Amino acid sequence: MTEMRDATTSDVTESGAGAETPRLRISGVGRDFHTRNGVTHAVSGIDLSIQRGEFVALIGRSGCGKTTVLRMVGGLLQPTAGTMEVDGKSLWRDGRVDSSAVTKLGVVFQEANLFPWFSVLDNIALPLKLRGVGKKERRARAGELAELVGLTGFEQSYPRELSGGMRQRAAIARALSTEPELLLMDEPFGALDALTRERMNLELQRIVLDTSSTVVFVTHDIQEAVFLADRVVQMTPRPGRINKILPVDFPKPRDVELQTTPEFNEIVRALRHELDEEE
Repeated sequence: MTEMRDATTSDVTESGAGAETPRLRISGVGRDFHTRNGVTHAVSGIDLSIQRGEFVALIGRSGCGKTTVLRMVGGLLQPTAGTMEVDGKSLWRDGRVDSSAVTKLGVVFQEANLFPWFSVLDNIALPLKLRGVGKKERRARAGELAELVGLTGFEQSYPRELSGGMRQRAAIARALSTEPELLLMDEPFGALDALTRERMNLELQRIVLDTSSTVVFVTHDIQEAVFLADRVVQMTPRPGRINKILPVDFPKPRDVELQTTPEFNEIVRALRHELDEEE
């Protein structure tokens, strides 16, 4: 069995022994929300470093702060405490997000959020259009990404004509259009049925391997986390802290049959036990 470790500083801050600057470094990060009923401490003391090409999944009970962490990394929510760095560069400076750091990010949410009046190709190409990339170049890039995510033949379709899984493929392609150095994914397959979700897990694994992307992936699904991730980070209930970090050492690419093996299910049981102990 892969050993589950407590989230000590040495475990959390470095995933490898080398001196290479991490793709993402989170140090002492916390976030408070002020409401009419007082202050809510959403997350506290988060320390985590993620290396280039690594896939890290965040799991934990609802309300533990997984999405809050992702929104802070994505430049959508300012930390109350601590620092965040992308490739050694501060994400937040003097209360403002550094736009040059944000350009390194791609984000995929649970809802695809495609523009219904744009075709698949135009939805994928939109971030490039907003950056001033010429029409010929951005459409060529969008076509390549449509092929990468398995949407060949659907480039001129509209979102209403696609299944939920296909809309999520288009959303992933859109997030990849600017060649992000860090891909943030918040329950991207949470609304899909079980079989479609399984297929999308396989597709995401293939895409990540093809693009060598670094991924932070939020999910409630323990099996999904173990299947996709190089490390699973388990967060505690509010205020969210990192409780355990579990390396997942199965070689990639991984087949769905892996999920039937005793080794895989032992890891899943260990994580589920940790979550059950919180009740």
